[in-house]
Amino acid sequence: MKKKLTLTIDESVSLKAKRLARREGTSISEMVENYLAEKTSEDQGWKPEKGSLTERLLGSVKLPADMQNEDYKTLKERALRKKYDL
Repeated sequence: MKKKLTLTIDESVSLKAKRLARREGTSISEMVENYLAEKTSEDQGWKPEKGSLTERLLGSVKLPADMQNEDYKTLKERALRKKYDL
């Protein structure tokens, strides 16, 4: 199902986008939808440089099952509360 979305952008950007869409044989709506779909896909995210130390270390630490779905800030807050007995 499609949903209508209203965007407010600079006029010069709008004109350039219209020209680009015309050249590519598409619509601005389709261009925006494709861009947002790419940016919000689940496999999209930060990846370390190939061959870097970070890439080699990625996945080397296994978190307990109850911590795997928590973000960094939550884990940090939990550790600080435990450390300072809060």
